[in-house]
Amino acid sequence: MPAAPSRTLLARGRAIPLGPRTLIMGILNVTPDSFSDGGRSAAPEDALANARRLVAEGADMLDVGGESTRPGHTPVEAEDEWARIAPVIGPLAAEAGVPVSVDTYKASVARRALEAGAVIVNDVWGFARDPDMAQVVADYDAAAVVMHNRDQVDESLDIVADMLAFFERSLEAADKAGVKRERIVLDPGIGFGKSFPQNLSAVRRLAELRVLGLPLLLGTSRKSLIGKVIDTTPAERLPGTIASNVIGIMAGVEIIRVHDVAAHVQAARVTEAIRDAS
Repeated sequence: MPAAPSRTLLARGRAIPLGPRTLIMGILNVTPDSFSDGGRSAAPEDALANARRLVAEGADMLDVGGESTRPGHTPVEAEDEWARIAPVIGPLAAEAGVPVSVDTYKASVARRALEAGAVIVNDVWGFARDPDMAQVVADYDAAAVVMHNRDQVDESLDIVADMLAFFERSLEAADKAGVKRERIVLDPGIGFGKSFPQNLSAVRRLAELRVLGLPLLLGTSRKSLIGKVIDTTPAERLPGTIASNVIGIMAGVEIIRVHDVAAHVQAARVTEAIRDAS
């Protein structure tokens, strides 16, 4: 399958090129209960050191989160979430040299992160949980990752049809707030509100989301989808993560969100070379 057409993601004065070269979004979880690393970046100094490492390994952007949103997570108050990421967002925006994204579904946290220098809001509820989120994105001319999510798993659903309906509602909210389409990326939300078969189907059928005409982000890194195929701990799931992201790159996704940046830079460049060969 050919690469997606080249386009630009607008993010607070930045024009982020999207196209044949898949962008790598490095994950920085500033949480004590991250499913993937058990809180390795919970302390600000550790978070900054890990962020610098991810950029040195080739991350094109960084996604900073202060609340674990894994299935079964314990929600945190907005003030607590902000307290975790506040010491990190500003310094990264100033020194990282790559766009900084804030991973939150709370409009108040997104606003403060954008004030501190973030340029992308990664909303795991796709403008559907906090009614003020789309307006915050619009007010700051930020970019947004709009992710599909569900409160409960419903195995009877055609999951791609459900995604399309969800995204249509998200895009209506974006239009109403004044968020331009050039600022939006869609994320199928692997591991969120889906059964194991639905997660597999969502990855296999990524190309069907192209009907909406927007760029795609795929996030499978270390997730239980992989552990249900091969019994592994999160730290042991790099090969499975690469396999799923190769499928995404072959389908033309513009961004992959990962913990292991260096390995994915190599995997992405090889996959693209094969995909684009004559």
